[in-house]
Amino acid sequence: MVAAILVGIVALEHLYILFMEMFLWTSPNVRKRFGTTESFAKETKALAANQGLYNGFLAAGLIWGLLYPDVSTGYQIQTFFLACVLIAAIYGSFTAKRSIIVVQGIPAAAALIAVLLTW
Repeated sequence: MVAAILVGIVALEHLYILFMEMFLWTSPNVRKRFGTTESFAKETKALAANQGLYNGFLAAGLIWGLLYPDVSTGYQIQTFFLACVLIAAIYGSFTAKRSIIVVQGIPAAAALIAVLLTW
């Protein structure tokens, strides 16, 4: 149950990121959150939307793993997508913004550990 809750939290987080990057990228609040200027946000709107779509795929994979009828296969799906989130968070923390490891990496790592301990 704890693993499912943690995986759900990570999935919701990535749906939220999808929404910010695809639909709110140029808004003042999102620009502040990502540390971008108005001109940069306008210039990179299409790139951000593409990145948001990828975050949506991560969320979709996690939800698929949670809902998969065979629990063992569901855990394997969750493990794969959580590992993807964790790798992306590590890479992002080196290449984009250090806080990504905290905001995305720690929840993904906690969920991954919980799934592995449950499996």
